Amino acid sequence: MMMNIQIIQKEGKPEWAVIPYDLYLQLLAETDLAEDLELLEEAVAAEATESIPAEVVHRIIEGDNLIQVWRKYRGLTQQELARQAGISHGYLAKLETGRRTTSSQTTLTAIAKVLNLTAADLTREELDS
Repeated sequence: MMMNIQIIQKEGKPEWAVIPYDLYLQLLAETDLAEDLELLEEAVAAEATESIPAEVVHRIIEGDNLIQVWRKYRGLTQQELARQAGISHGYLAKLETGRRTTSSQTTLTAIAKVLNLTAADLTREELDS
């Protein structure tokens, strides 16, 4: 395709380029596409956070035990979670039924790590405020 491009100089140096309107539109479209791709890349990078299914959110809102909700969502049995967190199965069962609460940040952090959460995700303090 032959292009009729006019270069306008100022003080002996190229200052402006006058291009055919069709070429201008093509370049504009390519620029928009490049910007869209950049925005898409930013969105994908920001999507590093996990999307939580509505069912899990509803169970949390309804007051279900946070450890149990997340354990089931992650597809773990009580035995698997207890073993990986380094606690007894009985202790975990009591935590999930509410017959026992943990005041140990170490235990909460260990459970959270297995569930790929933070310890704060397993407490209702932030949820209630």
